[in-house]
Amino acid sequence: MGDATTSSATSSASGAAARTRLERGRGALGPALELVHTGRAPTRAVLTAELGVTRATAGAVAAELEALGLIRVDSRPGGAGGTGGAQGRPSHRLSVAEDGPVALAAQVHSDGFRAALVGLGGRIVATAPGKVTVSADPAQVLGAVVEAGAALLEQSGRRCVGAGLAVPSAVAEPDGTALNPLHLAWPAGSPVRAIFAECVKAAGIDGPALTGNDVNLAALAEHRHGAGRSAQHLLCVATGHRGVGGALVLDGRLHSGSSGLALEVGHLTVNPEGRACHCGSRGCLDVEADPLAFLTAAGRSPGPEVSLLQQARDLLREEPAEPAVRAATQELIDRLGLGLAGLVNILNPDRIILGGLHRELLHADPERLRAVVADRSLWGRSGGVPILPCTLDHNSLVGAAELAWQPVLDDPLGALA
Repeated sequence: MGDATTSSATSSASGAAARTRLERGRGALGPALELVHTGRAPTRAVLTAELGVTRATAGAVAAELEALGLIRVDSRPGGAGGTGGAQGRPSHRLSVAEDGPVALAAQVHSDGFRAALVGLGGRIVATAPGKVTVSADPAQVLGAVVEAGAALLEQSGRRCVGAGLAVPSAVAEPDGTALNPLHLAWPAGSPVRAIFAECVKAAGIDGPALTGNDVNLAALAEHRHGAGRSAQHLLCVATGHRGVGGALVLDGRLHSGSSGLALEVGHLTVNPEGRACHCGSRGCLDVEADPLAFLTAAGRSPGPEVSLLQQARDLLREEPAEPAVRAATQELIDRLGLGLAGLVNILNPDRIILGGLHRELLHADPERLRAVVADRSLWGRSGGVPILPCTLDHNSLVGAAELAWQPVLDDPLGALA
């Protein structure tokens, strides 16, 4: 009888321990997926160390994520350089599943809109050709971009985890309204999140449908997959097709303020006697350092053939030494530098990344831009802050996909059930 009791107690304890390991492993699924998604856990050994769990638990977590079709576990040696397991044993390599689920990403800007499918790891799997006409009716535009995305999904045969939309406007929370679509003909306060969600549902696409500001989403994408990796206080400033936007990522989290309206850097005054701004002020960064400002300063009349951004890029790349182009480049760099210096004084970032035309301006004369920022900011004088170009193509699209992927990163089992 005693032996039976002992055996029963041992079995019960063993079962409880197994349940504890299972619960611990399930709780680690989200953090583990995010580590692989962002490239911070290339091997199972690194995953074990990052999660602070046993090798057995890390192995079980990786196997579960692979069973969900989210990652791949490669048992071939992970190579040298700290990627091995304990006592020098080779560790399994981890990567996102190239044939796994995707998110539908959409972006609208002043010169058109685009849809894409984006997998884990920020990989753009497919894109629909960009459209160049943006109607004054947001429902018409969002319906068209979702229709393009739905066609991509049908062609791919992939499972979709949800949809994300990037718009060139502050998106007020919690309602998801486009507060100031200054460079679109949309009414202020358009309920873009609700319209987008209705379009996604009507297209038969499952999962959440979320919306954010385009530069906020670009910053999120760059922080996870591009030039902002490992930064603790990342400032992103970018000019897309029209206007200038900014975003701040603090300790891995996008800082959007109390109602989603933080970092409206486009309306910093950098030239009090400058151009009239759509906001009612004058000399804002929005109208002093965007593609139209560059083309105007260079004495060029924009044409309708391609986007303003592409026209500005082409001019800067093809005729950099032409006197009017060189003068325009210096003028915009100085205006941009003034704005960045003010932001550095206020925010004290540990890295600045520049996107759109600003990336091209940085390439054109990096020393001039860094000198302006250093001269006008206290932080610059005390050692400087790195200023780097964004590295991702279509980073706002990738960031829009991150919105849709976030519920899966938080709870893979629950989101994919």
